[in-house]
Amino acid sequence: MSHGKQGFRVELDPTAEQRVRLGQHAGLSRVVENFCLALVKATLSQRDAERSYGVPDEQLTPLPWSAPALEKAWRAAHPTLFPWFSEAGLSSRVPKEACRVRAAGLKNWADSRKGARRGRRVGFPAWRKRKHGSRFRYDADRARPTGPRAVALPGVGAVGTREDMSWLTERLSGGGARIIGATVREQADRWWVSFQLDIDRTDVNERRAVDPGAPTCGVDLGIKTFAVVADDTGQVEEVHAPRALKAAQRKLRRANKALARCERGSNNRAKAVHKVAAVHLAVANRRADFLHKLTTRLARTKRAIAVESLNVAGMIRNRRLARAVSDAGFAEFTRQLGYKTDWYGSKLWTADRWYPSSKTCGRCAALNARLTLSDRVWTCLCGAIHDRDHNAARNLLAAMHAAA
Repeated sequence: MSHGKQGFRVELDPTAEQRVRLGQHAGLSRVVENFCLALVKATLSQRDAERSYGVPDEQLTPLPWSAPALEKAWRAAHPTLFPWFSEAGLSSRVPKEACRVRAAGLKNWADSRKGARRGRRVGFPAWRKRKHGSRFRYDADRARPTGPRAVALPGVGAVGTREDMSWLTERLSGGGARIIGATVREQADRWWVSFQLDIDRTDVNERRAVDPGAPTCGVDLGIKTFAVVADDTGQVEEVHAPRALKAAQRKLRRANKALARCERGSNNRAKAVHKVAAVHLAVANRRADFLHKLTTRLARTKRAIAVESLNVAGMIRNRRLARAVSDAGFAEFTRQLGYKTDWYGSKLWTADRWYPSSKTCGRCAALNARLTLSDRVWTCLCGAIHDRDHNAARNLLAAMHAAA
């Protein structure tokens, strides 16, 4: 058996009353997260004051840092500070998960300060606001499908879905999958539930496994051409991205202008907010559709794939490239390739970030240090004429074979 983690997302079809309940639970999650943050900040200030009076560290006020400590503080405080929680009959599982989310954020901040966390530095958790979006979580399998077209959500009830879930329900009933958590989220006035699963994908992976004799390839990512795929058979394919954000700029500009003209707090402004959100959702869906189709095709048709490790955060700092880089989704492309190659039995090899794939001549291996971003075609001293992207893809393929 090949057990692993996987997500399963489905759009909900709630009634008007259920929409209200979903919104109440999202508001509850926001209240609990802000309560936890206020408690931690107040305790930190109290400890600083105690230190100024010479109180030893071991005698300072205990800091409610973990999820159990935050949950205990919430249970003690909500009957007095938030009596509406019990009166409204909201699910007790939502505050539990909100405390876990806040505790995880605090731990990430602390680990980042000590250098114990990989990646860029994480700041101290911020207040959660309405504009950050509506979402809440359930732990374990508290939220679960009750059939191919219905989901049971504690505190909300049985909510219909707009999509069939037979693929999931069959695996749950047969023991091939287990729900370990669920997140409910609202986008553009539409609601989704995402199940986090511990699932056995053996049957699917074996049925869709890559052919052992499939070619290997190098993939060079870029802005003008999203991906150049060079096979060891000599074939080169150029893949062009839909540039979803660029295509939606006119529509997005109009929606934002209409929003700016609306009076704050009015019904028309609420409608305008939803129109802007709908444009952003359409952009995200179009980009995700392109990336999923491309990464699935590569993982199922290429025995090994070589990619470069891009400094996306650094590329975004260039104001002339920031929008195009963000629109492309390079990091998401690499992330999806990572788990899909594991699924289908192919290999993913990542070149060092400083590997000069574009500047190295594919014939004589000489380095062209003067190559700039604007140079799309260049000629080496050995006489070889290179298309910048095609040459980079072939070099990545060669580097992968050399490292094998």
